[in-house]
Parts: sequence; C-alpha cells; structure tokens
Amino acid sequence: MSDVQSHLRSLERSRRSRTDPDRPRTFSLRGREWDLLDDVFAPIHSPSTEIALEFLGLDEIGAQQPSSLLEIGCGTGVIAVSAALAGCRTVASDINENAVRNTRLNADRHGVGDRLTAVHSDLFDAFDDGARFDRIFWSSNYVLAPEDFVHRSVHERSYVDPAYRAHRRYLAEAPGHLTEGGAVLLHFCERGNLARLSQIAEECGRELRVLRSRTVLEGEDRIEHHLLEVRPLDG
Repeated sequence: MSDVQSHLRSLERSRRSRTDPDRPRTFSLRGREWDLLDDVFAPIHSPSTEIALEFLGLDEIGAQQPSSLLEIGCGTGVIAVSAALAGCRTVASDINENAVRNTRLNADRHGVGDRLTAVHSDLFDAFDDGARFDRIFWSSNYVLAPEDFVHRSVHERSYVDPAYRAHRRYLAEAPGHLTEGGAVLLHFCERGNLARLSQIAEECGRELRVLRSRTVLEGEDRIEHHLLEVRPLDG
C-alpha cells in the first residue's frame, strides 16, 4: 500500500479538518458563498468537491443535465445545490445529520429549496423500491480501512470505508434505483484501491468504466481522480 493510500494518513486529514481552529462558518467556491456546519466534510480542505463539479459538468454554464439526480454523501450540498441550480430535480442524502442540515441551509441560501430534497439516509436505506433517478452520484470515502476499523466520529466516515463495505452496497444497490437509460457514477481516486474496488464490482455483477480523469496536486502529492460509471457486467 502506498503512503497516499494509508487510512491512518486519511484519518489524520479528517482530524485536522474537523478541529482546525480557523475552520470558517462560510466559504467561497466557484463564485458562490456556502454555509459550513461542524462535523461536515469541508470542501476548502480537499479539492474533491471542485473536481466532482467539473466531472459532472456543473461548472459549465448551459451544460446539459439529466432531469433528476440522487447524490449520496451530500456533505455541504455544493454538488446537489449546483445541480438544482442547473435545473435538476435533486435529492441529496447523507448518513451525517449535520450534513443534511447543511445541505438544506445551502439550498435555502441559493433559492432552490423548492426543487432539492435533503434526506438522512445510510446509502439507500431511506428510499423505497420505486425511487428512480436519471443519475446517481457518490463522491465516495475512497480510502480503504481495515475490516475491523470502527469510526470514532461521523466525520471520519467521509474519509475511510472499512473493507469497502459501503462501496459494495453502492455497487450492488444503486442500479436498482435508476430510470431506464440512467447512469450510476462514482468519484474515486488513487487514495483508494481501484483494483480491490473492481474486484468487488465483479462480485456484484458490475464493471467499472472510467469516463473522465484528472490529476491534481494535493499538498506534496499528485493524485489522480476518476469519474467511474457502474455498469452491468457484460452489459
């Protein structure tokens, strides 16, 4: 395992972000102001949110968007709110109740509370079998932690996934909530173990297709990010 893939290193990144004495109550991103609550993943401490906006075309004025989006792990709501501003009927979910409140705050701040619903959910637990979306997206907690690891805070859930249990559920369950012709997307990066994820995908009857990639400098590390599409195996 490389140093950038170390779950201990990612837990330290989580601790620093969560306890930063200069952690703001609001922040600027892509020309807009956003609220930031305690214990919510902070886009100012990681480039992943901005990269996700680019991957989804949400940084482009007039870019075509699907009619509906389900975002898993919405955090502050930047992606979900941006999708709603682009015209999507958007549902945003998170296992972190503060993140759900944070997303609602930012939906109200940007005037899209009428077309964005924020839901407290562990992946798809809060959704019935009939819930369908044109696009399902998760910018995941891509760092692999040991099977016996136990999160000490809900904030750590944004950074590491023990034995990729959450990823396995996403790969298995997300396609069941798609409309015909819809797409399941996953933002992953080389801080995670793509070989292990691909193996789990195959075990779930899925395959992963790289749609877009981007390499960014994170501190002293050059990290490659990927937008993956989850497809039926041999589909």
